[in-house]
Amino acid sequence: MSILRLENVSYKYEDDKKYVLKDINYDFEKGRTYAIKGKSGSGKTTLLSLLSGLEKCSEGKILYNNQDLNKFDLDKYRNTNIGIIFQSFNLLTSLTAIENVILSMDINHQKEKNKREKAIELLKSVGLTEKQGDRRILKLSGGEQQRVAIARSLSYNPDIILADEPTGNLDFETENEIMAIFDTLAHKQNKCVIIVTHSANVAKKADVVYELKKTSQN
Repeated sequence: MSILRLENVSYKYEDDKKYVLKDINYDFEKGRTYAIKGKSGSGKTTLLSLLSGLEKCSEGKILYNNQDLNKFDLDKYRNTNIGIIFQSFNLLTSLTAIENVILSMDINHQKEKNKREKAIELLKSVGLTEKQGDRRILKLSGGEQQRVAIARSLSYNPDIILADEPTGNLDFETENEIMAIFDTLAHKQNKCVIIVTHSANVAKKADVVYELKKTSQN
C-alpha cells in the first residue's frame, strides 16, 4: 500500500505558462528506497518541495495515506511524518552533534525522559560514537555530518525520509556508507526513503528509480 501517491501532479509558477512538472504519477511505499533522477531543470527540487508540503500542486493531488495532503496541517506533517535531509546538512555549527539532535527533539516536542541518551542512541544507529557526538559539527567530516543530519531527521520517528542530493558532497566510499544507512532504514525499519540524486551509483542501489524529463508542454 502506498504511503505517498502522486496523481496527475503538475506544477508551474504563477507567472509562467510553462510547466515545471506535468502529469506525474508516482507511488511510494514503506520499506523501499526510491531514487528520483533527472537532468538540471527537470523539476527534481520542485518535486521534493511538493512532497514535503512546501509547495502545492498546480493540478492533480498528492495523497498521504490516501488522504489529500492539502487537507493536512502541513507544518505538523513536516514535523511529524517526514524527515528531510539536505546536501549541505543544515546543521547548527555552534552546537555538538548530540545537541543538534536534541534541538530537533525540542522543536518537535518529543517527550523523552533522557534526550541526551536518545540522541546518542540515534547517532550510534547511523555509525557515530558518543565521543563523536560530543564534538562540534565543524570538527566532523562531511560523511559524519551527514550521519548527524540523518540521526536528526529520525529524532521524531517519521514514516518518510526525503533526501535532497544527500551524497552530493561526499566521496564514493562515503556515499556507499550513507546508502547502506538508507537501505537499513527502509528494509529493517520499514521507512519510505526518497532520494533526489544525480548519482548513478545511488540510483543503482535504490529499489525503484523514477526519472524526470524536462517538459515542454504549456
